[in-house]
Amino acid sequence: MQTLEIKAVKRDGFGKKAAKAYRREGLVPCILYGGGEEVAFTVDTKAVKPLIYTPNSYIVEIEIDGKVEKAVMREVQFHPVREQILHIDFYRVQEGKPVAIAIPVRLTGNAEGVKVGGKLALSARKLVVKAMVDKLPDEIVVDVTPLKVGQTIFVGDLQFEGLTFVTPATTAVCAVRVTRASRAAAN
Repeated sequence: MQTLEIKAVKRDGFGKKAAKAYRREGLVPCILYGGGEEVAFTVDTKAVKPLIYTPNSYIVEIEIDGKVEKAVMREVQFHPVREQILHIDFYRVQEGKPVAIAIPVRLTGNAEGVKVGGKLALSARKLVVKAMVDKLPDEIVVDVTPLKVGQTIFVGDLQFEGLTFVTPATTAVCAVRVTRASRAAAN
């Protein structure tokens, strides 16, 4: 899994007034929790943009006043009107404990149903998985070659070593939909 490094500064001020002051300076208030004490800190808005505005998932190495903490991003709060980041929650990664994280899905192959006029539809762009940090892949690759018109691949059909899917097994990942062209080819 890819790693992103972010420099942070521990924050003293709490509450609405302090948060607004940090945001005016171009900083984002954040919190790191899980497996120990909670740490409140701020990061530069430009430093977290590669983490938020991407389909990829990252393990984040946050350097808070010289101490490096490994974490995953849990939640981002945005302003309801402007596209301003208001707050970010990070969850600490602990050695020997599995981590739950959303990982992007990539489809490979040419589905049989598409060759006869069906349309391939990706239903789940990301799937939540649980695994040890060293076993986490950058993406979940799903081969769609055997799919015929009207068939679907569900999360329960996927098998990856070292990964446990948190997303329900009945969730559709991708399907080949029936189109007018495929109906005409069948007749």
